[in-house]
Amino acid sequence: MLAIIGGTGLYHLTGMVATHRKVVRTPYGEPSGALTYGRIGEGEEEIVFLARHGYGHTIAPHRINYRANLWALHEVGARRIVSVATVGGISESFVPGTIVVPDQIIDYTTNRDQTFFEGGDQSVVHVDMTQPYSEAMRRELLAAALGCGIAVVDGGVYGCTQGPRLETAAEIRRMGRDGCDMVGMTGMPEAALARELQLDYAALCLVTNAAAGQGASTTEISLGGMRDVVDVSMHEVHRILGAVVGSGCGSRPAGSA
Repeated sequence: MLAIIGGTGLYHLTGMVATHRKVVRTPYGEPSGALTYGRIGEGEEEIVFLARHGYGHTIAPHRINYRANLWALHEVGARRIVSVATVGGISESFVPGTIVVPDQIIDYTTNRDQTFFEGGDQSVVHVDMTQPYSEAMRRELLAAALGCGIAVVDGGVYGCTQGPRLETAAEIRRMGRDGCDMVGMTGMPEAALARELQLDYAALCLVTNAAAGQGASTTEISLGGMRDVVDVSMHEVHRILGAVVGSGCGSRPAGSA
């Protein structure tokens, strides 16, 4: 089963006909919300959807129960996961509206529950994170975008910060020197936990703004501008997801390029 985790701007899936919702209890507490099951368009595959920040966007990035979210999806049989996230662009080419399928990640977060294996009566488990995203799932997203005629960037380094505040210009300069192409707040420990559960996990990121100190964000970041980009560009993300589940790309909204 394919699971889709929706981030900021993706609280439901366009074209998804919900069949039922399920509350899942986990050993790690409550997930961000009930799991929503359904199908998109004519797709035969049932999928499950979870809004990462809660369905009312009430859970801050550092307060998300990532372990409960991943455990719940695994418990109900999800084995492939697409994580949708909005990010700020650090590299000059990552302008607002760019869609990226990252291939690497750097974790700058602190004090998040990072693992299912905490010692005690458990054996220590070390998972290989050399390639943090499933290449098979990445290729599936890239092929879906290509089939829909949607330009996406193949690869990029996602820098994950603690949030919920945005970064300083100096922090973004440091991240740029570290090799980060984009910055977000939810990529870790989500990717690592998915790897511990042996899930095929990949991310689909929408750049909503230039990161602090970059381009149009030289002096400040326009939160209203970020929302405008989500409103205009998130439909392309929906079309890619529709193609992944085999329901076709759907149509472009009237007036879109």
